[in-house]
Amino acid sequence: MNFGDIWNLAILSPMINVLIVMSKYLLNNFGLAIIALTIVIRLATLPLNVKQASATKAMQELQPKLAELQKKFGRADRAKLAQEQMKLYKESGVNPAGCMVPMLIQMPIWIALFQSIVRVLAIVPEDFLSLSKHLYSSWPMVFSAVPLGSSFLWLDLAVPDRFLVLPLLVGGTMWVQQKMVTPATVDPRQQAQSQMMLWMMPLMFAFLTLQFPSGLALYWVVSNVISVVIQYY
Repeated sequence: MNFGDIWNLAILSPMINVLIVMSKYLLNNFGLAIIALTIVIRLATLPLNVKQASATKAMQELQPKLAELQKKFGRADRAKLAQEQMKLYKESGVNPAGCMVPMLIQMPIWIALFQSIVRVLAIVPEDFLSLSKHLYSSWPMVFSAVPLGSSFLWLDLAVPDRFLVLPLLVGGTMWVQQKMVTPATVDPRQQAQSQMMLWMMPLMFAFLTLQFPSGLALYWVVSNVISVVIQYY
């Protein structure tokens, strides 16, 4: 069994079938199914997200001490700087990787959801043939539910939002999320780097939203709003 078979069996096929079933029970509305699945996924990963928020807050509190180490060892002894930074992280009980792990874990979910939306909203007969390979024969309801409608509010979930509302919402909600976790610093270089990251990620995801199906952008908006709420509390 190769990686593709494992991916289809363990991640892609379950997500496709769950999305179809959710859509059937949510007024045959695929947009509501995406929102519901997003909430379920975020609840399932809530411990990781809370850990990420805590790690980010702890990193913010360490910024003044890290800045002092940078001034003391930054140019004179890079090895000593790294050693003192690791010592500070250890003494403070902070793991710098703790801020990235939840995002890395969610990457396969984003990819699987993107592929699921493309396959579920099959347009041509060849797409239906590809979709049928992922449907569970033991779940008769999934066969009766397809094909699904792609309309949700003003959106066609199978294509990018032509009114550009979702790209703006994706970029805006991600900017708010980034702003909440951007540490305050008096170091001009670190301040410039923080400002670059504050704008780079939202702009990048907003641009991606212009290329990807609106269904995936809808997931990003709902997920970002939940992240903002978690970070706030």
